[in-house]
Formats: sequence, C-alpha cells, structure tokens
Amino acid sequence: MSGTGGFLEVGLHTPDILESLGFYKTLGFTELDTADIYDHRYAVVSDGDLNLGLHDREMSSPRLTLVQPDLAKHARSMADHGFDFRHLVLEEDRFNELELDDRDGNPLAMLEARTFYAAREDEQNSVCGSWFELTMPVRDTVQAARFWAAVAPAVLDVREEPTTHMRFDAGGIALGLSESIALDGPSLCFKGTDREALNAAVGAAGIPVEDYPGFEGAFARITAPEGTALYLFDEDFLGEAYEVDESGDPADFPGQ
Repeated sequence: MSGTGGFLEVGLHTPDILESLGFYKTLGFTELDTADIYDHRYAVVSDGDLNLGLHDREMSSPRLTLVQPDLAKHARSMADHGFDFRHLVLEEDRFNELELDDRDGNPLAMLEARTFYAAREDEQNSVCGSWFELTMPVRDTVQAARFWAAVAPAVLDVREEPTTHMRFDAGGIALGLSESIALDGPSLCFKGTDREALNAAVGAAGIPVEDYPGFEGAFARITAPEGTALYLFDEDFLGEAYEVDESGDPADFPGQ
C-alpha cells in the first residue's frame, strides 16, 4: 500500500466551539477561513504549522486528519491490507471520507479534499512555542507501529529509554507513539522558549497550567476547554531539532 496524502488538521470535538476558539486565539493561534463542507459548525485555527479543526459534533478526538487524493482507490487498498473502517463515505454526490482507529483507539481520518484555506506564510508560532509532535499513547509501541507504519511509512526516530517512543512522518508532520503512562489521549507537544510570554497570556486569561506533569520532562501542561492536552518542553525530547522529510526508510508493516 502506498503512503498517504498530506497533513490537514488535528480534528477536535468541541462541545462549546466558541469557548475553544477563544482559548486557542488567546494562545496566539489565528482563525482561518473554512470551506462550506460540513453541516455542523466548524472552525480552524493555526500557528502556521499546526492546524486544529474545531468540530461541533460527536467524533473521536483528537483525530489526525489527512487529505488523500483518489480516496476511493486508497480505501480499497487499505481494505485489502486488513484495515477496518469505523466510518466510510465513497459516493459521487457526497464529500468522501473515512475514519478508523488504531489498536489503542487513537483515531485517524482521511478526506478527499481540504476543508479550509491554508495559513499565510507569515503566520507565527503561538505563545506555546514551536509545535514539534502529535503524540499518541499506546500500550505496545512495536505493535502500534504495525498500524501506523502502513499509513506513515517514513520512520524519523526511535528511542527505548525511559519509555519506548517511535516517531513517523505522517503526511508532513511528526507523529509519535509513546508508552508513557502520563498520556491520557493524543496530545500536542511544543518547544516553548518564551515562558514569560506564555505566563502573561495564560495568566491574563485565567487559564490553569499544570507544572511538571510527568510526561517526558515537560515543564507544563495546558488543558483546552474540550480536553486537549498541550505539553510544553524546553527542547524536543528526542534530541536536536529536525525537519520532517522523506528520508526515512519505508517500514514493511501489515495493516490491522
């Protein structure tokens, strides 16, 4: 099975979309223009690299969402490789999409086209700093990799201590699989260098911050109104800064 298309967003179920929108804008995210695709209320915020889709509907969340050209053909290939879909729409007169979960219940969606307009090139980081990974909690990293390597075939990095962690290129963004017991769901990881600006922003808005939450040396965790965890670090916990590219060797993992 060939690799997937590009990263679109991390989709979030937001019961109060205005509250979540205000939260992310307080942190310095910019609201983007959306296309008229969904029947439910939908908004997107971005820091120039990380796009967060705020969905006013029931859905598994946070959800990695990719744009996949020729989705019908790709879905057939995935089914042939043993993937089971939780939701599948492949019709000429509807917006085509599919959803499935990995072995640990972490959600993935693929869409036939973009649902919002891209951020301007001059968009800046939020006060959280530079986003470097979407981290998925897994029970067994090697077993989880059998699912994700078929979707994101380029392996970027592997670490065995203090907890096993693997990083993949998922459509142009870094996807991490972690056995850390500190994680209670897919989480956003940032390299935050300006703590003064962060403290000023969250303090003025009354946003609570958990200091040293126990995940990989993070110095803070901020929890969004809809429950999304944002972890802040002094440095990328897998080492020096990197750029996601296609240099990783494809991993020959089967589907589910």
